[in-house]
Amino acid sequence: MTQKLALITGASRGLGAALAEALAPTHHIVAVARTTGALEELDDRIKAKGGSATLAPMDITVPEAMATLCRGIHDRWGQLDLWLHTAIHAAPLSPAPFVAPKDWEKSVAVNATATSVLIPYVAPLLGQTGRAVFFDDPRGGVKFFGAYGATKTAQMALARSWQAESVKTGPRVEILQPQPMPTALRARFFPGEDREALTPVQDEAARLLPLILNDD
Repeated sequence: MTQKLALITGASRGLGAALAEALAPTHHIVAVARTTGALEELDDRIKAKGGSATLAPMDITVPEAMATLCRGIHDRWGQLDLWLHTAIHAAPLSPAPFVAPKDWEKSVAVNATATSVLIPYVAPLLGQTGRAVFFDDPRGGVKFFGAYGATKTAQMALARSWQAESVKTGPRVEILQPQPMPTALRARFFPGEDREALTPVQDEAARLLPLILNDD
């Protein structure tokens, strides 16, 4: 394959889907998410733009599934040029003493543990010249954001450690902070806010794309 290859975890909706569409003219997209129907709709939009995608309806919290995914990428293409990790779980807002165990466990599984599993699986595919991109949402310590804030902070801490460790050896690790967007995730946190004042996901994907592909 002469076209570059981009893996997007959390590609079915929101920023992940918008970035998949934005990258489609220059990259073959490996789109990972749990929702098959949403992935198929994304595939239709990518094809409408003249791009191509490989759909991987998988749960990132299942290590065996992620191992199979990465082995499949290796066997078919041998490497990755880009990994965008947009998958996230938004636990319901709650005072810290009332965080439900199931919400905490799912937040840890999706936001922290899955990232710790994916990095060692994906890193060999990226090699020295590939690029991994994470997306920060600093909510750690914010009231009622206990489960989300703590596990998102853990994800970012792991990403920043990898970023510091790979400066000389590669791959290149980037951490970007998107503008507030009218996504389903944000609607769970701020159900009453004026969504017209937020940045549309397609516009935000267009803003982030040069930062993702920047070679400086």
